[in-house]
This record gives sequence, C-alpha cells and structure tokens, in this order.
Amino acid sequence: MSQRFRNRSVSLWSHVTHEEHGLPNDRPIFVVGCPRSGTTMLGLMIHAHPRLAMPPESRFLIHTWRRRHDFGDLQTEEQRLALADAITRTGSMIRELGLRKKETMEAILEAPPTIGSALGTVFKMYADLHGKARWGDKRPVYFREVDVLRRLFPDAQFIHVIRDGRANVASLKRMPWWHYTSVSAMSMWSQAESCMRRNASKLPADTFHTIRYETLVADPRPVLEEMCAFLEEDFHEAMLEPHKVNNVIPDRKVWHENLKRGVSQDRVESWRTELEPWELGLMETVVRRKLRRHGYEISGAGRRPTMTELRRYAAVARESRSQWSRRWSYEAREARAATYPVAAQLTSRQKALALP
Repeated sequence: MSQRFRNRSVSLWSHVTHEEHGLPNDRPIFVVGCPRSGTTMLGLMIHAHPRLAMPPESRFLIHTWRRRHDFGDLQTEEQRLALADAITRTGSMIRELGLRKKETMEAILEAPPTIGSALGTVFKMYADLHGKARWGDKRPVYFREVDVLRRLFPDAQFIHVIRDGRANVASLKRMPWWHYTSVSAMSMWSQAESCMRRNASKLPADTFHTIRYETLVADPRPVLEEMCAFLEEDFHEAMLEPHKVNNVIPDRKVWHENLKRGVSQDRVESWRTELEPWELGLMETVVRRKLRRHGYEISGAGRRPTMTELRRYAAVARESRSQWSRRWSYEAREARAATYPVAAQLTSRQKALALP
C-alpha cells in the first residue's frame, strides 16, 4: 500500500466517522486473548445482545488468508470459485455455523471481489441467520493476527481479554487439545500480554479495548456497559446470562461445560492448588512484572526455579518470539508490496475506504 493511499485512508476514516455519527455501528468485532482466558464466555455475552452475533470458533479465516496467493486478485469467476471452495472445504466448520456449502459459495461469488469481502460474507450470513445486525469472530490466538485482521477488515474493533497467567496455565494443562508443556503455556500467556500492550499502543481508542477476566466475573454489569459503550451499542440485560445462549457452542467442546452454570468466580483462584510448586515458582519468576502490571499479586508459594527450568523457558519464549517476528515482518513487507485490494467492502466504513 502506497504512502499516498495510507494518508487518503486516514482522511477518509475521519470523514466517514464524522458523517455516520449517530447511525448504527456495523463494524466487525473480534474477541482475542490467551486461550482459556474467558474469551468464550465473553463471546456468549456478546452473542446474547440482540444486535450482535458471535459464532462458535471457526478455523477458515487465517488459514484461507495464508493461501491468498493461490487465488490472486479475484477478478475472474474461476478465482472466486476457487476461494469459495477453499473457505467451505471439509473441516472449515461452516456446518457448525449452521450454513450450507452451496448457499455459502453462491454468496461468496456475489460478494465484492476481495478476500476480505469473501470471508466477511460468511460471518454476515451467520449474523443474518440469527437475526443480528453485526457480526463478530472469537478465536483466542487472533491476538497475534491483529495486523492481518486490520488488513482484511480495516474498520474492525478488537476486545482483548486478559486473565491471571497462572490460571491460564492451570486451565490449559487440563485441556485435551493442549499438546504442549506448561512452560509453553507460560510463554503463550507472556506473548499474549505483550501483544495486548503492543496493540493498545498502536490502535485508536475506538478500535482496541481490554477486559480483565477477574473483574468481569466479579461484577459483569459495569464491565459489559463499558464494553457496549466502546462498541457504540446499548447494554442489554440478556448479556448477564450467557448460559442461555450457550447452545451455539458445539457439544463436542466438553471443556466449556462450566458455562452452562452462568458467570462464576469459582475458578479464579484454582491455580493455587492446580499448579505444581515448580510451575508456580517458575511463572512468578519469569513473568513477575507482567503479572503485577495487571494487578495480580505474587504469591511466593512456589519453589524457586532451577537454572535448567529458567533456560528451558527462555528457549521456548525465544523460539516463539522469533517465529512470530518473522511472520509479522513478512506480512508487513507483503502489505507494502501488495498490488491488488484485499480489504472487505461490506460495511459502510469499508465501502467508503474502498472508494476510488
């Protein structure tokens, strides 16, 4: 994207925001955070709102984006058909959204010829299915993909949920799909916290919002009222009862059983008994400042970490930083060299930004 176009986009953004003041917001909403930080619960709270749709976790968005060069600039029906087929492929979880492959492919073919429009069309269909005006998407590891999501949906709003890292690690250890070590879980929480601060510093106040899990479960109303103000939506009482809409979660995800009982503080301090002494000691050492930054007091109850444990954490964290630094650098270079549009052209702001 040229500097001239970037400057024009900023100018148009200001114009659009001014012109549409007072009109219903139609911006996409993304909920992100370290896995097991409460993103699913918040997603249900959002889905309980009469205007907002938050689908079960999907897998096709980033996967399709990584393959974008296979489809080119989508100027031909053949290219758009290949993209539609990739999005609705077996395993993309389109069925879990309640959508049918044929109808979804037809809608994608009729959408504006950009990959963002194709992806956004799927989520818009889900929102329409539930009678909602706005759509969102919840996937925890999107915390590493905010730049990509901004390219696809330049008007998107992001909500990052942060939870006590010790609770995150304790919870991840129990998950049947977590095939890594507790040290890897510590590194992921640390990276999520770093990305949260990075995104908060880079993005406008009306684009990025943070929620502390413990504050949310202790007293949901004021936290949700503040979030609704950020989203330019009215607060609705139904948001306080997310368990009433938990039928959107696939039955196979049995690890979300606790959400059937409503909002609870029962698991807030569970890490005190679920972490082993070496895990607690290591985490309170390597991310001490990050925990304290968000009001999480150091317990001092763990065992002092050995040099071997410290080196193991440092190696895992270093590899993760290196991997994602390379990915972010590649995406930034590709964005500067892009020769065709990728951004969605579905919402009022997206359409304005796409004007010639």
